[in-house]
This record gives sequence, structure tokens and C-alpha cells, in this order.
Amino acid sequence: MKRVIFSGTGLLLLAIAFVVFNSFSSLTLSGARLDLTEQKLFTISDGTREILASLDEPVNLHFFYSNKAAKDLVSLRNYASRVEELLRAYERAADGKLRLSVVDPEPFSEAEDKAASFGLQGVPLNANGDTLYFGLAGTNALDDVQTIPFFPLDQEEFLEYQLSQLIQGLAKPEKPSVGLISSLPVNGGYDMMSRQPTQPWMVLEEMRQLFEIKSLKAGVDQIPQEIGVLLLIHPKQLPDATLYAIDQFVLRGGKLLVFVDPFAEGEQANDFTDAMSNDKASDLAALFKAWGVAYDSSKVLADARYAMSVNLGQGQQPVRHVGWVNLDSDSLDADDVVSAGLDNLAFATSGFVGAAEGATTQLTPLVQSSDMAMPMASNRFAVLRNPEELFREMEPTGERYALAARVTGPAKTAFPEGIEGQKDGLKQADNINLIVVADTDMLSDRMWVQVQEFFGQRVPQPFASNANFVINALDNLSGSEALISVRSRGRFSRPFTVVESLQRQAETRLQDKEQVLQQRLSETEQKLASLQQSDDPSKVFELSPEQQATVQQFLNEKIQLRKELREVRFQLNAEIEQLAGTLKFINIGLIPLILTVLVLLALLLRRRRHA
Repeated sequence: MKRVIFSGTGLLLLAIAFVVFNSFSSLTLSGARLDLTEQKLFTISDGTREILASLDEPVNLHFFYSNKAAKDLVSLRNYASRVEELLRAYERAADGKLRLSVVDPEPFSEAEDKAASFGLQGVPLNANGDTLYFGLAGTNALDDVQTIPFFPLDQEEFLEYQLSQLIQGLAKPEKPSVGLISSLPVNGGYDMMSRQPTQPWMVLEEMRQLFEIKSLKAGVDQIPQEIGVLLLIHPKQLPDATLYAIDQFVLRGGKLLVFVDPFAEGEQANDFTDAMSNDKASDLAALFKAWGVAYDSSKVLADARYAMSVNLGQGQQPVRHVGWVNLDSDSLDADDVVSAGLDNLAFATSGFVGAAEGATTQLTPLVQSSDMAMPMASNRFAVLRNPEELFREMEPTGERYALAARVTGPAKTAFPEGIEGQKDGLKQADNINLIVVADTDMLSDRMWVQVQEFFGQRVPQPFASNANFVINALDNLSGSEALISVRSRGRFSRPFTVVESLQRQAETRLQDKEQVLQQRLSETEQKLASLQQSDDPSKVFELSPEQQATVQQFLNEKIQLRKELREVRFQLNAEIEQLAGTLKFINIGLIPLILTVLVLLALLLRRRRHA
């Protein structure tokens, strides 16, 4: 009886302890997580935590996800789980200043009307009218709204950046201020050839929709405090006072986007002397040296692989211009929010930048040339008559050059002694942040957009992503240091790199075999043609014994090659199956076996100690 009572009491105590432990853990350990992913995909970064800690007013987030409609979309459901998990982590880290609601907007419901009122995009799934929502809307105390209309699956590595950017936009809803200093007529000017006023560059009109653009004089001696980002376009012959103001602006934490050019084709000559001088280069030599940037204003980068085709005139064939390049996505850094996701960029007579010797900063290329590029003297383009001449002069170095780059890290002032009247400025900074682009022509309309007039409005029809690049750069730089530090993270979906490597190797072998087959086929067809030429035309469809032997030989070779191709595919499948078997053994057999051995060893050691 005592044993029964004791046993029942023990079971009751265990049950009570289990309930108490679960209740305690659910209340006190609900936010505890163990992130074992290689790139800490489920752990928010320090930059995001800083943004959340700076919230003064509560922010409401509404995550709209059509859970029922996406039941058959496995990849989207997995990504949606990651989005919700990351949003939950944001909510926990915000300490009550972030409120999250997850909504399934079913068809013809109030939730669907609410999603539509926020401007979220519903993707039609079928002819029955089923719509999929997968977006986020955020509001602040002033009823400002920021949205992510639809989470793109191909930009998964920028998920945290997108969320943090949205929250920061709600915390500071006013347009960022961008200061502009330019020696080019970006605001419009006067065309000496046509004697007509010119319109502002379309890229500037695109920027004005998102930023407060404030034009500054070229001789300014101080950058206003309200300017968060300074935009320099073709800075030429700036006085020391302006250079010092730029230097101090960057050292105190201001962000800089600068466009220099060794040969700015968009520069207009003011008089005959300027037209004959051919001096169309711009530089920030003293500042670049202090920032660890190497740039030669006398060199234009030519690229044979990305050379554009240009028309020389009516009735003439187009020729390739190695100084005008159309760069595809392979030339753009896919890990930086400024260049990721862009299709192509068009540059004209661009320069290139690199890291200077002994630089304390880090230079990260955003846009790069191909390995079929080489520097050329910029004055070669001033007297160019036929671009085809340059193509014949090409001797590629095999090196890839940076046409645009991000520069970060510690830097010292370019004016250690100050300037006259200003001796007590900043001498160094722990971290500067700027983007350098070695071309200004990429901003001009002719390089990226066709503009049409429609009822008095200018409608842009872009054929390159130049404006998106500039806006991405300004958008990124106008954020706080915390937001800039977030940038890109790893991808949630991890590929089987070993399997992909095996497949690539097999594909290479298959391509080699296929090339051999095609070559032998071509040789046999040529041999047959030569044999037929000597035959009697009346017997063109009759095969001689020699022809029959040749055909039979080709058929035998073709059968043998097909057999070899099947063998390569069989070996590929065998290697993949062997790898799969090894992984299954490690996961299913080896790990439990190791744990069992460790437990047995622990029990054995315990018995020995008792003995």
C-alpha cells in the first residue's frame, strides 16, 4: 500500500512539476532562441536592434499573407514562415514599441479590403479569381504608411534590410535632404548648338520624387547641417574652401555620392577656348588620396566584351564602341542593395577606381568591367572619328576594373593643417561611408532613357537601370549608419553545393562528348558531299559501296558516342546516389551511434567510479 501511495504521489508530483515547468518556460523563455544557421539568418543584426531601440513612438505592422491560397506553394510557404519568424523577432526586440498583426486576407473579406487600401499587390492564382497576398504595411502614430507590396522571393538576402528600412521610414517619415553640387547642366541649361533651353535631366526628376534636392554653389565653404547626403556630379576646379567643407562633412558622418569622369561627354563648352582645350575630366585628387581611393583622371576604360554597337550615320553599318559599355547583371555586385536586382547599366567613356596603396579604408566594387578590358588615354577619345579604330587597338589586360565602388572604414583628413581661417576641424573619423562612380555620362538621358511628351508631361521609358542605381545609392546612404550596416544577409534556402558541383562536372563532360559528336557528324557530311560530287547526276540518290561504308562507320560511331553519353549520365546519378547514401548514413545511423557510444561510455565511467 505504501509503495502504491508513494508511486501515485511521485507520478502526481512529476505531473505537477511538468505543468509548472511548461508554464514557467512559456512565460519567461518565450523569446529564447538558438540560431544554429551559418549566417545567423534568424538572428537580427546589431544595426536593426539600434533602429528598434531608437523608436520614439509605437509602430504597427500588418503582415498580410494568404495562408490558405498558398497551401500548394511550398517555397513561398517556407519563405513566409521565415518572414513571420523575423517579424516576431523584431516585435520581441522592440520592447513594446512594435505591434505585429498577421492577417490572412480571404477573398471578399474585410481583411482583403484592408490589404487593398494599403496598396498591397494581390497576385491572381487561377481563373476562379483566387488572389495571393504576401506583403507588409506599417503605420505610425501620425498615420503615415510604409508598405512592401509583395515580398520578392529572389531578394531573400535583403529581407532584414527591407524590414528595417520600412521601420526607419516610419520613425522618420520626412524626405531625406540631398545636397547637390554639379558642374553639368543637370537642372537644365542652354544648348549652344540649337540655341534652345534644355530640360532638366530625367534622373534628377526621378530623384525629386523621393528626396528633397537642395542645390549648393560650387564655392560653398560649409555643408548645411540638414544635409544628410551630398551628391557631387563632375566636380571641377573646386576651391580649397569647398574641398575642406566636403572633407569635414564626410568626417563628421555625412554620406557622399560622387560622380567623377575622365572624359565627360555631357560637358558643354562655354566658349571656343573651352571647346579646343578638350579638358573634360574631373577629379577629387586630394580627397581621394585621404580616403584611400586610386583614380586616374587621364584614363578611360575600354571593354571589348560589353562594347555597345553605335550608328555612324545613314547608310553605314553599326560598329562597336569599346568606350561605351552596356554592363549586364554579371558585372554588378549581387550582395549590395545598391546594385542587386538591376538588369543592366550603360556607361560612356568611364574611368575606373581602385584601392590606393596603404589605404586604411575598404573599397568594395559595385560595378565591374569584364576581363577583356584595358585603360586608354582619355585624349584618344577627343579626336575619335571611327570607334572601330579603338576595337583594333584593344589589348585586354585580363583584369576586372571597378567602375563604381563603396568606400568604408577609418580615414584621416586631407587637410591636416586646416585651411586659412579654419584650423580646428576634425582630423580623422572611425568610419566614413561614400560611393564613388567613375562616370557622369551614365546620368544623362541618352544613356538610359527615352523621354516622350504626353499632354505636357515628360514620360520616361528607360532601357537601362541607371536611374535605379542612383536612387538605390541615395536611398541607402540617406539611412542611418545602423541601416547601412544591415545591407544583405544570407539566403534561407541553402543549395546542395556538392551535388551542383557534380552536375556541373558531368555537364562539362557531356558538352565535350556532344562537341565530338557534332564535329564527327560535320566531317562525315563533308566527306559524303565530296563523294557525291564525283557521281553521275542521274545516280545522285544511289550510294556507292564507299559511301555506304562511310555511313555505316558514322552510325557505329554515333551509337558508341551515345553509349558513352549514357555512361556519363549513369556515373553522375551513381555519384549523387552515393552522396545521398552517405548523408543518410551520417544523419540516420552515425549520429545516433555516436550518441549511444557516448552514453555507454558515461555509464561505464560511472560504474567504475562507484566500484
